[in-house]
Amino acid sequence: MTSAHVHAHSSGGADGILWIVAVPFAVAIICYAAGVAIQRRRGRKWSTARTWCWMLGCAAALIGMLGPLVSPAFSGFAGHMAAHLLVGMVAPLLFVLAAPLTLAFRTLDVDPARRLSRILRSAPSRLLTAPLIAAALNLASAWVLYFTPLWELAQVPFFHLVAMLHVLILGFLFTVSIVGVDPNPHRASLTVRAIVLVLALAAHGVLARLIYADPPPGVSRGDGEVGAQLMFYGGDLVDLTLMVLLCAEWYRRSGRRLPSALKRRSEPKGIDDHVRAHR
Repeated sequence: MTSAHVHAHSSGGADGILWIVAVPFAVAIICYAAGVAIQRRRGRKWSTARTWCWMLGCAAALIGMLGPLVSPAFSGFAGHMAAHLLVGMVAPLLFVLAAPLTLAFRTLDVDPARRLSRILRSAPSRLLTAPLIAAALNLASAWVLYFTPLWELAQVPFFHLVAMLHVLILGFLFTVSIVGVDPNPHRASLTVRAIVLVLALAAHGVLARLIYADPPPGVSRGDGEVGAQLMFYGGDLVDLTLMVLLCAEWYRRSGRRLPSALKRRSEPKGIDDHVRAHR
């Protein structure tokens, strides 16, 4: 089954199945908007830029999963790769910059905030947000998808959707592990995060080159080359943004004065600060 078939099927009889994924994103938008409204009602400010990041992140994920990139007009591996970049890299970055946990801590009552704090302090949270583990999971999933029989299975609309959700979750965990702005009791040092980011960037480039040289089964040479170039250059743009954000954090921690626009983005240092501040 070729890559074009998945898009044809996705836009055909499986549309009802695929559009189910829009429901949790709609809930996410409503919950975030409700949190912002509560902050304003309490007389507290919340960054409009962060709100836009959340809304644009949901839009990027939905476009990648359900939009024109998965229609017959944009069929092929190149369209799939563009969708992959939106869902696995752009949307997670926007979600992280939206600081949803910070908004939750400021909005929730003390008991729910403490329960959320316990979840974030748990061993699974520590494991999944460790930079090296998050990067390994993120990259390994891409290798498995494109260089094993799983690629053929992912042509089925339902499994295509599952794969995209998987990519979104792993992309979010990786982004959080590198440049998370929300409180994180397990955050690694700047040095560790910088090293992991450089290694991930190198591994991402190797993967793109391998796809360029040997596209997945059923993908034509030309289509595979275009998709690999999208992965290489598009991924580099997102990784460059992560580097800039990481450098900005180092600059802030060094004690130098940041431009006021960056200074306003600083958040409380820890989870307990959020809970205690809103008792």
